[in-house]
Amino acid sequence: MPSAASRHWPATSFGATGADVTEPRGRFVTIEGGEGAGKTTQARLLVSALERCGIPVRATREPGGSPGGEAIRRLLLEGEGGRWDAVCETLLLLAARRDHLTRLIAPALAQGVWVVSDRFSDSTLAYQGYGRGVRLDRLAALQRFVVGDFTPDLTLVLDLPVEAGLARAAARSAADRFERLDRDFHERMRQGFRKIAADNAGRCVLIDACDDPQAVHGAVVAAIEERLGAKLTGG
Repeated sequence: MPSAASRHWPATSFGATGADVTEPRGRFVTIEGGEGAGKTTQARLLVSALERCGIPVRATREPGGSPGGEAIRRLLLEGEGGRWDAVCETLLLLAARRDHLTRLIAPALAQGVWVVSDRFSDSTLAYQGYGRGVRLDRLAALQRFVVGDFTPDLTLVLDLPVEAGLARAAARSAADRFERLDRDFHERMRQGFRKIAADNAGRCVLIDACDDPQAVHGAVVAAIEERLGAKLTGG
């Protein structure tokens, strides 16, 4: 059975990459959630689990992942909170995503490599849509322009209360532009992620991220095994 990535990928959109993306054999897994949810940790643990099972995998992130995407990441995360308005943020993020998709994700999937991304398009919907107030229909139209009907095979949405997430984020490093936005923004964003997960139950799994990293990793592995059929545990 073809993956979601192959079913929904308009091959003509990505010819410039030189990759045959009509029948990709890899799987595309995204990890989403608010600040401090543990996305980067869970992406790292999942990549390690896949590698131990002999599954070729590429770790990446958004914004970023490709040289152009990483350059745009610096523009987005550095500086004061009001540096960009929500529409500017959206356009920058989508430019980074296009570069990321055509230069890294598409070629990897076409070669049979799994891709695990710390954030993808659901973050734009949650942050700039639910959080910052960009109209959802306009976001959807822009997303279609950039990625067509391409969707991840599986999205793991890590959920925890806003206060807990911001406390974790503050403990690990200096706050970036998004972390410095007010609590109401982060609550709107959290509820946005929860709605995305509920509205896309066939693709998304909502995971309680309040527990310790290994316990959350267990839930991630269980979701991978159940939804994608990859055996990552013994027995």
